Amino acid sequence: MSYCYHCGLPVPETLHVFVTIKGKEQPMCCRGCQAVAQAIVDAKLDDFYEHRTNDAPTGRELVPDFLQKTTIYDNPAIAKRFVRYEEDNIREAALILEGITCAACIWLNERHLRTLPGLIDVKVNYSTHRARVRWDESKIHLSDILQAVSQIGYIAHPYDPAHQQQVLDRERKQQLRRIGVAGVLGMQVMMFSIALYAGAWYGIMAEFKSLFYWVNLFLTLPVILYCAEPFFTSTWRDITHKQAGMDVPVSLALTLAFIGSIYAVFNGGQIYFDSIVMFVFFLLTGRYFELQARQRSAQAAESLVHLVPTMATRLCQGEEESILVADLEIGDTLLIRPGENVPADGLILEGSSSIDESLLTGESTPIIKKPGQPLIAGSVNIDNPLQMQIDKIGVDTVLSQILRLLERAQSEKPAITQLADRVASWFVFGVLLLALSVAVYWWHVNPEAWLEITLAVLVVTCPCALSLATPTAITAATSALTNVGLLTTRGHALESLARATHFVFDKTGTLTMGHLRLLSTKTFSHFSQTECLQYAVALERHSEHPIARALLDAGAMGEAATNVTNHPGSGMQGDIAGKHYFVGTPAFIRSETGQEQDLQKTENTVVLLANTESILCAFILGDEIRPGAQELVEALKAQGKSVSLLSGDHAYAVQHVAKLVGIEMASAALSPKDKLQRVKALQEKGEIVAMIGDGVNDAPVLAQAQVSIAMGGGTQIARASADMILLSEHLPNLLIGINTARKTLNIIYQNVSWAIAYNLLALPAAAMGLIAPWMAAIGMSLSSLLVVTNALRLLRSK
Repeated sequence: MSYCYHCGLPVPETLHVFVTIKGKEQPMCCRGCQAVAQAIVDAKLDDFYEHRTNDAPTGRELVPDFLQKTTIYDNPAIAKRFVRYEEDNIREAALILEGITCAACIWLNERHLRTLPGLIDVKVNYSTHRARVRWDESKIHLSDILQAVSQIGYIAHPYDPAHQQQVLDRERKQQLRRIGVAGVLGMQVMMFSIALYAGAWYGIMAEFKSLFYWVNLFLTLPVILYCAEPFFTSTWRDITHKQAGMDVPVSLALTLAFIGSIYAVFNGGQIYFDSIVMFVFFLLTGRYFELQARQRSAQAAESLVHLVPTMATRLCQGEEESILVADLEIGDTLLIRPGENVPADGLILEGSSSIDESLLTGESTPIIKKPGQPLIAGSVNIDNPLQMQIDKIGVDTVLSQILRLLERAQSEKPAITQLADRVASWFVFGVLLLALSVAVYWWHVNPEAWLEITLAVLVVTCPCALSLATPTAITAATSALTNVGLLTTRGHALESLARATHFVFDKTGTLTMGHLRLLSTKTFSHFSQTECLQYAVALERHSEHPIARALLDAGAMGEAATNVTNHPGSGMQGDIAGKHYFVGTPAFIRSETGQEQDLQKTENTVVLLANTESILCAFILGDEIRPGAQELVEALKAQGKSVSLLSGDHAYAVQHVAKLVGIEMASAALSPKDKLQRVKALQEKGEIVAMIGDGVNDAPVLAQAQVSIAMGGGTQIARASADMILLSEHLPNLLIGINTARKTLNIIYQNVSWAIAYNLLALPAAAMGLIAPWMAAIGMSLSSLLVVTNALRLLRSK
């Protein structure tokens, strides 16, 4: 048996790991020992092995405790709580990042993680410090991703609301402690500095001047070593990764000022201890308020997170037991008492009660739910006890899907954000070069003023404001819209909606309620109404269109259909009992069979059933106009927007709905391909098209439009692929969305303009010696705070 050359433990027979030490290959017992020994050799410290008196600690002992803990998250039983499983080994999870101080930290983490083999995508939300990562489990594990983050000086762990709250509370308390220390010591420094300023004017004894210098030095030391520690930590991290982050100029200014002041203490000259403590105090205060403002901008998403309770009551053979929600399984039966939040998605087994889904959908009126109807995780039971059976848990619930879509929208970067980030990344390098040029110039012109002016140049610049300009506005806007039931799922949606010039509506389920019901059945053959309905149901059971639901509600299925083909927005066809049947719009039946049927004009929806020989019957279905539809159309027209209606229904029904809601441009009997051509024609004329549909059908049209809005109740959210989803299905809320989108765009331009104007004005003024370092500190802090505060105005959007 061989023993590890590094730690002395036995080497497993199946392991063949070696490190070349002093020209000879030496065996290692594990990868950890191999890594440590190789690091010793690479550092040219291999003499260590000749002079050591004992075996070195094992590589396993040297692996940080955090890295060992990360492997727990690769356990499928643990991972199911926060990892979403997709096809082909694709995984997705939300992470909390600790140690984020500025937008450059976001850039560094995203860039570093994207270099990992097997990592598909990563997006970090600066407002919430949450990252959403997607990876290929066959190439990389979650523990590898967490360890990669730790390698660049940050800490990442799976998102947990309670843990994140602890992190935020810890960060807030730490910031307050630093602010308190800087404030208290800063006041003492300022007191002695005032005495020194007065002494310079009226005269002061050399002994007192020297004493006050030393007192200020000792009072400033804790401010530099403790209060300013986050700036130096961030700067060191940036330097080790060869980038210039937002804290580099700050740390450089503090270091120069402190070294210059120490030199003055020993050799005489100007000290800057008062500027140092004031700068640290004002910058810490500004960042604290910025943290509070960012958290407030994301309050809608955070309120959704806390909807799911920690504990649930499970029923096992009639007995009640309390169980962690994370330990629930599909198929469990739960008891939901009045006032409790629903912990998972499922169906009601027993009981009837009013359910409050306002935080999920924006709809304030409680909904009465009965046995067989769905319950959504996060909703609140109001009246009576309910028993439910779970069918979705964890990351698969509707609430988790809403959060995932909202986070994606908040972390995706529109073009203006990407431009601002690129400018900000080069801005710091420009500032450092400018500071060097200013220092050289003033060293020759006025050697006594060069340090103070250089400090002001380094301090006054604020690339943070440029990087914060867009993310904070988008986060605040999406939070505000979520409160009214309009979920933003893509980052570009707000900008596109604000610029939209033409709004295109679908009819069924959009301008109408989509709650179709069968009014009558007219037969044109020997088949009875019941037989016709059974054939139609056999085909329509494969569709999710409102017409299909209406027919399914009206009759029971007879024989099953095979070889069923769905023509979205037109109809269905398939084989029943050896014959081929069609069900759909009159235009669909005509195109597929060449047959037509003279029907009396009706304002209702007509669906035909036919085989290859003849039309068998006509189903007449009725719907009602969705409340608020006319109000929305009138408001859009008042804003100068064009409005049109594209539908696959027959002309009379389409014209009837168009007249009721006030739309002049209405087209009927359109296939999805026809609708797509109409939208493309509008875009070729220069129109920016917003398409409003049901989110399930007409997917090509929704994808073609610059911005698409889907009408989506809770159960539709997983299948909707639109840029925005109207969860409340209350059309007037779309007007709130349009107004908020325009206001968001204005605020983004205001923030970017302010950030650029501030730096263009402040930098030359500081370079000319017109701004003192303490004034520059206030200006920098207020600049970032102003940008975030301006974005918070969106939370009041109505």
